[in-house]
Amino acid sequence: MNGLAIFSGNANPELAKAICEHLNVSLTNVLVARFSEGETRVEIKENIRGKDVFIIQPTSPPPNENLMELLVLIDAARRASADRITAVLPYYGYARQDRKDQPRVPITAKLVANLIVAAGANRVLTMDLHANQIQGFFDIPVDHLYAINALCDYFKTKKLTNLVVVSPDVGGIKMARAYAKRLDASLAIVDKRRSSPDKTEVMHILGNVKGKNAVLVDDIIATGGSIVEAVEALTKEGVKDVYAAVSHGILSGPAIERIASCKALKEVVITDSIPLGKPKKIPKIKTVTIAHLLGEAIHRIHDEESISCLFDET
Repeated sequence: MNGLAIFSGNANPELAKAICEHLNVSLTNVLVARFSEGETRVEIKENIRGKDVFIIQPTSPPPNENLMELLVLIDAARRASADRITAVLPYYGYARQDRKDQPRVPITAKLVANLIVAAGANRVLTMDLHANQIQGFFDIPVDHLYAINALCDYFKTKKLTNLVVVSPDVGGIKMARAYAKRLDASLAIVDKRRSSPDKTEVMHILGNVKGKNAVLVDDIIATGGSIVEAVEALTKEGVKDVYAAVSHGILSGPAIERIASCKALKEVVITDSIPLGKPKKIPKIKTVTIAHLLGEAIHRIHDEESISCLFDET
């Protein structure tokens, strides 16, 4: 593809390589390293003057390092006279503080958006934002994709019967309904109360789940507390087996231990938006790739074609 250059930082180089394979292009040679004191060092080894540059860098853990790499890569590309720079964030970090819901707290999702624009990005391509309103934090075009098709395709191969899709909270009803429609399943909702940023308490299950196979759908699994609590609540209501479909597998803190020890939870299916390190690779966690989705979006953006067909979440 003429005039196209794809970079990758250190956040998820395997996904960047898979995207390049899908597009049948080579990954641009870029050095992303550290100076002796820990500062981010970037050097673009190829001529990108006048090129359409896509920088693939999720701001996943460690978020500070990966965000800084993204900003420095954008600045380097801008100073190397790239024609257009698209920041490709399969996972958009710092998204959970997206509004001022308490006194004296920041809106970090907006701050990160400002930093990306200030660094010189002309466009953002991302997937399954924690809150759709984040798109409005940018003063540049944002293309927001969804992993629903990749995750649903996996569950269709399992040929599960008597299926119910469960939203882990009221805010996820729209996405859960979209999953239920694709999987020809009924819908249920976990009514929960959040007592802290990392702790929730399940109050009720809204919907019939007795004797059914359940698929819990969410955008993020961090410590795994919410998922495990929902599984336990569903088990008490007589559910048969529980699976989880999650767009971004952060899997921090005790997440792996919680998933491994939760007997009713058969599988957690995540995408490769965030790399799954060796310590986190357990039989219960399955990964589906989004390389083809991002690759197709990059191809269409580069060729100035519509990508609205890739936005479908309903």
